[in-house]
Amino acid sequence: MARLGSTPTDELIRRAIIGDGTAFTELWDTHFADLRNYVANTMKNTDDFFVDDVCSRSFEKAFRQIRSYDPGKSLFSTWLKAIAHNTAMDLLESENRNHSRLVPLDYPEANGSVIDKIGDGEQSALENIINVEDEEKLQNYIEGLPDIYREVARKRLVDGLKYQEIAEELDMELNTVRTRIRRAKALIDEMKANDE
Repeated sequence: MARLGSTPTDELIRRAIIGDGTAFTELWDTHFADLRNYVANTMKNTDDFFVDDVCSRSFEKAFRQIRSYDPGKSLFSTWLKAIAHNTAMDLLESENRNHSRLVPLDYPEANGSVIDKIGDGEQSALENIINVEDEEKLQNYIEGLPDIYREVARKRLVDGLKYQEIAEELDMELNTVRTRIRRAKALIDEMKANDE
């Protein structure tokens, strides 16, 4: 093992090992730009936020593991780059793992399966009363719609049918269903505004 203290970096490492926070700040100041360039050049398809995150996490790990640094095996900058490389790989793997669990809302199979199964938990008695009152008001608003919008609105807003299901049941073009539901909702909003 090589002796510490032969270079300014070695002296900073020696001071950091005994708990001198200013020494570690100096190590950061001395090596940050070099480490940032290394991460940016190695991970070319990443943004500045990712690069800075990797560098910050790498210095945190280096500070926690400073006693394990062996100057006889590598330069401090090489040791720091190895930590940064591993940190970047861990972050990318974690992001990919988390990203694979997401269900995009525009994914066709998600519209009727996963999203509908996500519950809000049990409702309180007060929430049930409010929902019943809201349903009764909604029924009254739907009854007040012109005939052309009434059935389509009921199937969508009360029965919860999808646009395609309504189109098939009423033998109607899908765009016609969408237009009538949009117009029905606008009329219901007008009725609600007049009631307030």
